[in-house]
Amino acid sequence: MRTIRFHEFGGPEVLRLEDTPVPRPGPGQVLIAAEAVSVGFAQTQMRRDIFPAPMWHPRFPVVLGGDVVGVVAGLGPGVSGFREGDRVGAFTLHGAYAEYVVVDEEAVLPVPDGMDAAEATALPSPGPIAMGTLSTASLRPGESVLVHAASGGIGHLAVQLARAAGAGQVIATAGSARKLEFARELGADVLIDYSEDDWADRVRDATGGKGVDVILDSVGGEVLRRGVGLLAPFGRLVFYGSAGGGLAIPSVSPMELIDMRFITGFALSRWRAARRKQYLDNHDALVRYLSDGTVRHAIHATLPLEEVATAHELVESRAHTGRIVLLTGRTG
Repeated sequence: MRTIRFHEFGGPEVLRLEDTPVPRPGPGQVLIAAEAVSVGFAQTQMRRDIFPAPMWHPRFPVVLGGDVVGVVAGLGPGVSGFREGDRVGAFTLHGAYAEYVVVDEEAVLPVPDGMDAAEATALPSPGPIAMGTLSTASLRPGESVLVHAASGGIGHLAVQLARAAGAGQVIATAGSARKLEFARELGADVLIDYSEDDWADRVRDATGGKGVDVILDSVGGEVLRRGVGLLAPFGRLVFYGSAGGGLAIPSVSPMELIDMRFITGFALSRWRAARRKQYLDNHDALVRYLSDGTVRHAIHATLPLEEVATAHELVESRAHTGRIVLLTGRTG
C-alpha cells in the first residue's frame, strides 16, 4: 500500500511516499481502507519534533496521524461494534497517512454513506474538540465567547457551534483580514486581529469592559496569559492546543483567580474515555448539524496523498481557512 513516512525530522521535504505492507488489526482494533485523511497544524509540529504533548513518543520511520474517513476493511479479535463495509471515521495519533489505517475500536465512529469524505473528517476530532471545549466551559445561552484561531480547522467549527448553542456574542480572533471575514461569514459578531498589540484591549472594549464569559484557546503562550485577564467574574478559559508553540506555562497570579476565573485544559482522548455517552451524543448532534447546514465544515483544499508535502506547506503558511485534506483516490 502507499504510505507517507519520514525517517528524520525536518521540513515538508522529509515526507516520503513509500510502499509498505497492509497492517493487520490486533485485538480490539479496526482496519480502515482510507478515503480521506486530514492534515492539521499539530502534524506539522510532529514532523519538526516540536509537538508539545507528553503522548508524542515517535520512533522512526514515522507515519503521522490525523482524522481518517473510509470503510472497514478488517476486524481484530473482540471487535463487535462494526462490520466490514461500514463507513467510518477515526482519529489516530499515528499511522493515518496511508491507504490502510489500523485504529482502536473505541476511536471509531459511524459516518453517513452520503457524506462527502473530506467534509466527514470533521467527525473524528475537530468537531468533537469544538463541542467538547464548549461543554467543558459550560457555555450558557446569552454568554459571550472568545474563539482564538477562529478560521482554523477547529476554530471555524467552534464559532458556528457557539452560535448554535445560543451564545450572546461570539468574538473571533485571527491573523489577517481575510481570515476574519471568513469568521464573520460563519457567524462571528466581533472580529479582532490578534497579531496587533492592542487585541486584548479590543476584546475588553467589545464586552463593555466586563470581560468574556468563555475563552477557547488553541494558541497558548502569551495569548493564554493575556486571556486570563480578559475573563469576566465566573469566566472560564479552556486551553486545548499550542499553535503558538513551546511548553512554557504562563505565570498566573493567584490574585487573578480571586475574581472567580476558571482555567482548565481539554484533551479529546480523556474526554472520550471519561464522558463516553456525551461524546457519542455530540457525534450524533454534529452529524445532524452538518447534514442540515447548521454547521459548515470548510475545506480549503483537497490534495492527492502523494502531494502531502504541499499540504504541509499550506498548513504552515497559515494562509488557509478551514481544513486541508488528503485523498487516497478511494471512494466509499
